[in-house]
Amino acid sequence: MWTDLAGKVILVTGAGAGIGQALVKQLASAGATVIAVARKPEQLQQLVAFDPVHIQPLQLDLSGWQAVREGLAKVPLLDGLVNNAGVAIIKPFEELTEQDFDTHFDVNIKAVFNVTQSLLPRLKDGASIVNVSSIASSRSFGGHTAYSATKAALDSLTKSLALELGPRKIRVNSVNPTVVLTKMGADNWSDPAKSGPLLAHIPLNRFCEVQEVVDATGYLLSSKSSFVNGHHILLEGGYSVS
Repeated sequence: MWTDLAGKVILVTGAGAGIGQALVKQLASAGATVIAVARKPEQLQQLVAFDPVHIQPLQLDLSGWQAVREGLAKVPLLDGLVNNAGVAIIKPFEELTEQDFDTHFDVNIKAVFNVTQSLLPRLKDGASIVNVSSIASSRSFGGHTAYSATKAALDSLTKSLALELGPRKIRVNSVNPTVVLTKMGADNWSDPAKSGPLLAHIPLNRFCEVQEVVDATGYLLSSKSSFVNGHHILLEGGYSVS
């Protein structure tokens, strides 16, 4: 699967940490040219230090509509796009502020819309788009009201784009994990009192590893998934059938 991506050009947002960082490194190791998009210059510097040949840094704040369009205008033609950048502000519904609401929607759905639309002229016919969504798009979790709403919108956008971009043979899919054991995920779910009830509904009795999200994304980017379009790949250990 990974050898299939050698020589491809792929842009990844949210590349500075967690899933995005791991994905960029995996793609670069496979011989792909990766345009790594992140806000923090120090994160981009670390990625370039890992592989200065295959990783091209692009510092962008995805909350700025026009700045994003200008920043993406000169990227090379792309074989793949991974919309990975996202935020999660976990609070009870009654405590969520207008700023919390706007931040969720600005990053998790508006930025995806803007990045994808901006890059349409740069995407080759036959390219693959992968959106990093969540099982929270279709299942309810306490404190996730705004986050879940944005991921449901992202899933809807994924299906709409799969339909509209089909004539160009551009495939659009999403990966939808449950809790992913990034550093943030591990910190947030380390308390058994919090994680226990959720794990009890996962037949495999564990959370998702970062590499499992990376591998699923690599599959969707590669020609091995050439007839997969408009789907949400659930990475949740059987939670949905529990």
